[in-house]
Amino acid sequence: MTASAPLTCALDKIDAANQADPNRETVNGESLPREYAYSLHMTRWLFELEAAPSERLQIACRAQHIERWTMPRSDYPEGRKAYYEWRQACGRMHGRRAAEVMATCGYRHAECEKVETILTKRELRRDADTQLLEDVACMVFLERYFAEFYQQKADYDREKWLRIVRRTWAKMSPRAHDAALKLAESMPTHLLELLQEALAEPES
Repeated sequence: MTASAPLTCALDKIDAANQADPNRETVNGESLPREYAYSLHMTRWLFELEAAPSERLQIACRAQHIERWTMPRSDYPEGRKAYYEWRQACGRMHGRRAAEVMATCGYRHAECEKVETILTKRELRRDADTQLLEDVACMVFLERYFAEFYQQKADYDREKWLRIVRRTWAKMSPRAHDAALKLAESMPTHLLELLQEALAEPES
C-alpha cells in the first residue's frame, strides 16, 4: 500500500525529530537514537495488530514518544502521583507536537485534533483508535523493555510486580491479550512465570 504524500511528510518529520535523541538503543546490532527506535517498534506492532491501519493511527504510533527526552522523568518528584503527572504531561506534549507536524503536512484541523486526543489517551477504552494505540504500546513494552525494566527495579517485591503486570494487562484489549500470550512463549522463564502468576490470580 502506497503512503499518501501527507502521511509520508508527517512520518518523515516525526522520524527527524526523534533521530535527535541523544540516548541510544541497539536494535539488531545497530545503535539507533532511542526514541527513533521506539517509534519503529510501535509501527511494527501496529501492523502486527492491524493489517491496514488508518493514517492517523500510523502517525499517532510513530509520535507516541516524540521528543520525550526533552521532558525527563527527573524533572518531577519521586512517587506514584508525580509519575502519573509526568506521564500526562508527556501525553499532552506528544499530542501537541504530532498535531503541529500534521498541520505543516497539510492535514485538516479535525484530523490533527483527533491524533492529539489519541495521544493524550483521554478516551482510553471508549475510543477504538486510542485503545489500539495503547495495545501497541503495551506490546512494545512487553517485547522490548519489560526485561530491562525488571532488572532496573530489582528492589520491587513480588506483589508489586504482580500489580504492574495485572494493570498492564487490564489496559489491553482481547486482541492484544492473544498477541501477548503468543509473545510470552519466547520470554525469559522468570518473566513468563510472573505473567502466568499474575493472570492466574487477578487483582481484587
